[in-house]
Amino acid sequence: MFRARALLPWIRSTLTKAQTPQGNPSKAVERKLLAPTLLSRSLNKHDFRGMATGGEVDAQAPKQGNRLLSSKSPYLLQHAYNPVDWYPWSEEAFEKARRENKLIFLSVGYSTCHWCHVMEHESFESPETAAIMNEHFVNIKVDREERPDIDKVYMQFLLMSKGSGGWPMSVWLTPDLAPLVAGTYFPPKTRYGMPAFNTVLQSIAKKWQTDKDALIEAGSTLVEALKKNQSAEAVPEAAFEPGSAEAKLSEAITVHKQRFDQTHGGFGSEPKFPEVPRLNFLFHGYLVTKDVDVLDMVLQTLDHIGRGGINDHIFGGFARYATTRDWHNVHFEKMLYDQGQLMAAYANAYKLTRSETFLGYADNIYKYLVKDLRHPLGGFYAGEDADSLPTHKDTVKVEGAFYAWTWKEIQAAFKHQADRFEGVSPERAFEIYSFHYGLKPNGNVPTYSDPHGHLTGKNILIVKGSDEETCSNFNLEAEPLEKVLNTANDILHVLRDQRPRPHLDTKIICAWNGLVLSGLSKLANCGTAKRQQYMQTAKDLLEFLRKEMYDSERKLLLRSCYGVAVGDPMLEKNESEIEGFLDDYAFLIKGLLDYYKASLDLSALHWAKELQETQDKLFWDEQNGAYFFSKLDSPNVIVRLKDDHDGAEPCGNSVSARNLTLLSHYYDEDAYLQRVGKLLNFFADVAPFGHALPEMLSALLLHENGLDLVAVVGPDSDDTKRFVEICRKFYIPGMIILHVDPQHPDDASNQRVQKKFKMVNGKTTVYICHDRVCRMPVTDPAQLEQNLMANFFTERV
Repeated sequence: MFRARALLPWIRSTLTKAQTPQGNPSKAVERKLLAPTLLSRSLNKHDFRGMATGGEVDAQAPKQGNRLLSSKSPYLLQHAYNPVDWYPWSEEAFEKARRENKLIFLSVGYSTCHWCHVMEHESFESPETAAIMNEHFVNIKVDREERPDIDKVYMQFLLMSKGSGGWPMSVWLTPDLAPLVAGTYFPPKTRYGMPAFNTVLQSIAKKWQTDKDALIEAGSTLVEALKKNQSAEAVPEAAFEPGSAEAKLSEAITVHKQRFDQTHGGFGSEPKFPEVPRLNFLFHGYLVTKDVDVLDMVLQTLDHIGRGGINDHIFGGFARYATTRDWHNVHFEKMLYDQGQLMAAYANAYKLTRSETFLGYADNIYKYLVKDLRHPLGGFYAGEDADSLPTHKDTVKVEGAFYAWTWKEIQAAFKHQADRFEGVSPERAFEIYSFHYGLKPNGNVPTYSDPHGHLTGKNILIVKGSDEETCSNFNLEAEPLEKVLNTANDILHVLRDQRPRPHLDTKIICAWNGLVLSGLSKLANCGTAKRQQYMQTAKDLLEFLRKEMYDSERKLLLRSCYGVAVGDPMLEKNESEIEGFLDDYAFLIKGLLDYYKASLDLSALHWAKELQETQDKLFWDEQNGAYFFSKLDSPNVIVRLKDDHDGAEPCGNSVSARNLTLLSHYYDEDAYLQRVGKLLNFFADVAPFGHALPEMLSALLLHENGLDLVAVVGPDSDDTKRFVEICRKFYIPGMIILHVDPQHPDDASNQRVQKKFKMVNGKTTVYICHDRVCRMPVTDPAQLEQNLMANFFTERV
């Protein structure tokens, strides 16, 4: 996950089974973090009946809270009434550990994390367990979304020592914050091949008492090795040369074809994540190679995801990942970063194919975001939980309760709203609906994928056929089918909103909102009737981020702020502000560049440049190149890391490589290109490069092959806007649009372009140039669209 490969043998030889109570043999470091639930699929579901996943809702809260009560983080507040003497990540906790000579127990998670809830209910709410923790350890809770810098450091240790990781993450540290032992979820009693949590606690406490010097020495050695590794240099032999991008592209496409699931789309087997950075790269790879098999991998994956249970067919939005290969059963939490990225991916798929189905998926994400995740001032909340109460009378949350349906529930709902179907009987509507979405009287969820037994007898909507198959089966035309399905989903949506909702994490994260700004901008560029609506939402978001999450005097971003609920305008901030990390800058800059392309609002472009200057000052490694995730003077962060993996989100360095390349052309500044060259060479030894860093490979292609400049020359008129709108409708990953306004020459960001291009015969004129080689100017909108269609559109769906 980070550049610490040289440390792996040392860590494996240093850590012993006595130090690692889980005692599992080490594996190669996995590129994907897996939730513990995925490892328990083979267990008997009755083993889980005692678990109150998501926690039991107790009407009588404990009388006394702990130090987490003053936090704004929803995750920390979930633990504020545990009997555990929790501390936030703070100097107060570290001083206590040093003063009392105790180990630190660090627990990292997030508020919508299913297995975090499980461990809380089983262990952290237990007075017996809390007594052991309070006696032997200084206990610290960290919200990984609020403090990703801390999470990444100790997750790297977990990955290298165990071979895989996930949340909740459990790490034992020396008072000097050196990691000694790490794991994820621990059960309250020995089972699943894992020791009981209390046994682990007592074993580590005894080790600290009897062999403290050895542990301190091991911890110090590890920290020194990590610090030495952060000064790693680029590998000169691996540096990119002219033609390297083509070779890396070929290698990456071969790897992706080998891993592609021909039957269900996606890559590899379950668990399956959308992995949007991978899809973005393959879109780009198709345009470079014109290999239709590459395009089909993306379109088939997006099609299967859209038809799968991972998609909320009733209203919109996508779950975090699927637990089955066919995308049917899923982990139900909905994360903001997935919504922003998938909205952009489906918008790009629409631009390449003009498929209304893809556009519909993107628009449904938009509707979900605006209704269920939006703060009234324009920002978006972090996500929704997987767990909720089945009914308002229940006290125990279960996963999927909000989203799954019994056969009879849907049948009764249609009968109750029979008049809504306008000429179609509720019985026939149900027959059509149940066929289309694969419903079964006894439930359609595979037993092996439901270890908790929470989905027994329930249905998760999935389209295993197609609209055409449903029409054929019921002798329907497309329009009547669409009407029946839309009516039915609206009925169920209203009914579902009467259920207890999953927990909403009202944290507003700068980086993830940057991804949403990109998604909104790309969706607005599709040229549909809702463009103005999408653009207004994007504009409101940009203004929110500038006002609430940016210190204009110091030119610094904040990592997060906190709302209260959907519809509530209250906004809170931490007393001790958490400043932005690399991803906050990189993702927001990307969003601003995409917003500029959608709006031609120069203030957005100038803010992107201003943020890039701050990012360079805070995170750039002047000695070796590339960006650190955290800034130099971050307190109590033992090492600065450089992320070298694009996963569920792209890494900040990959996004920055693209940002720098675009800024270099928008402002005609070679310094940006020099920096991106050094960044790319720092990661050149990562192998296979395009599989580990697909988003960065896309940036390498832009850096080496050049960009597509669209210069629209003309006054600020309807004709000029029409030309720009035509260009926006196409997926061109390296396209930058510059409006050359003869009436306001001083406003241009790129004076070379401003002076070079002129109107032809007094008409608005478009110049399309690739790597500074220009085609003949175009003054006819129809001709422009025809030219773009020939190069950036495909009939394959």
